[in-house]
Amino acid sequence: MKHKKFTAVVLASLLLGFSVATLQFAQAAQKTLHIGIMSGEDEDVWRVVAANAAKHGLAIKVTTFSDYTQPNEALSVHDLDANSFQHKPYLDAQIKARGYRIVPVGFTYVQPIGLYSRKVKSVAALRDGATIGVPNDPSNEGRSLLLLQAQGLIALRADVGLLPTARDIAKNPKHIQIKELDAGIVGRAIDDLDAAVVNTDWAIKAGIRIPDERIAQEKVNGNPYRNFIAVNEKDVNAGWVRDLVESYQQPNVAAEILSVYHGATLPAWNGPAN
Repeated sequence: MKHKKFTAVVLASLLLGFSVATLQFAQAAQKTLHIGIMSGEDEDVWRVVAANAAKHGLAIKVTTFSDYTQPNEALSVHDLDANSFQHKPYLDAQIKARGYRIVPVGFTYVQPIGLYSRKVKSVAALRDGATIGVPNDPSNEGRSLLLLQAQGLIALRADVGLLPTARDIAKNPKHIQIKELDAGIVGRAIDDLDAAVVNTDWAIKAGIRIPDERIAQEKVNGNPYRNFIAVNEKDVNAGWVRDLVESYQQPNVAAEILSVYHGATLPAWNGPAN
């Protein structure tokens, strides 16, 4: 009888030791990824991504930023494994200015930039000499001016591409005054402006009512401003990159995007971004 009890105790100890070892091995095998995103609604989106990624053995650790210039700098010095906050024109401008070796690996969503006003209900109602605020970083200012051109408010030089500035305005029949402001401030200054071109995430943070206060929006089809996940060039073929992108491009993530952004941000993945 004592022999049987001893055997049972030994077996139980072995099983317990095996379970602990298995758990420790599983934890060791799990890869932790540090991802940089903008603070706000994206934090909810990435909670869903993290749950998906756990099935691939990936532990997602999110770092939030409030300044667009910081996530690429953190990625370039390997404080991050990836970031998710930007579109290609913005990254191209950052690469040109700072020499980053950062590449897109998978589309996330598109946030059609909008023209908002609390003084008029339509573009046609804007007064002669109206002051319109625009973000002052190169890609978003260019995006804003292209939107104003599409609405017939200004005409830009023909060869400006995606990065025009106010100096590229060739025709201005309504004598629009362009006021360049930080992307995070332009939405909050809307009461002091006749209208403002504001990125969707900043519009939400500024308390702008979407779509009630939106008087124009850039097109969605063929939009060159789809956001994506980006990594350092040396990591582009790593297995975890594929798993990370797959974890993002899922129906439950699409549903969360539509929910937290109140339909103002749209899932936009159709395969790899590069």
